[in-house]
Amino acid sequence: MSAPSSLFVLHVTSPVGTIQLTSTENQLFRACFLENGPETDSPVIPVCLQEAATQLEEYFAGKRHTFDLPLYTQGTPFQQQVWQALQQIPLGKTDHYLGLAKRMNNAGAVRAVGVANGANPWMILVPCHRVVGAQGQLTGYAGGLWRKQWLLEHEAKMSGTYQTALF
Repeated sequence: MSAPSSLFVLHVTSPVGTIQLTSTENQLFRACFLENGPETDSPVIPVCLQEAATQLEEYFAGKRHTFDLPLYTQGTPFQQQVWQALQQIPLGKTDHYLGLAKRMNNAGAVRAVGVANGANPWMILVPCHRVVGAQGQLTGYAGGLWRKQWLLEHEAKMSGTYQTALF
């Protein structure tokens, strides 16, 4: 599916860097980390984009454990199935690619699950950072492993499962 013709942009400052939120008039299109570049917000900010920023701020403040946002449907049916499965991983918990594939009744799709996880357009909001290696080790994250570790430790603290050494 191609990008919609009208997109709106809003930037959120967070403990793990600037998050660029992009939406249509009614649905969140993308949430990603902005490493460099202009942080120019759209002159008009739709309600769904304002709500996404509010929910992220609540998450970083430790007051929100799940996100409830209208997401712009994009990606293949398989990717969408993986992204739905990611949203089922509870705060403070992790899973691995094989675990996700098994929950999707498709244990042979481990690599495809990994690719779909990496293509997730809604970082943090659809928690792809909760997927770790089969032995519990940190594995790739488009936002960088330091962010992944920070997010997992933040969520462990929020959920009461924090340990002195998470990994």
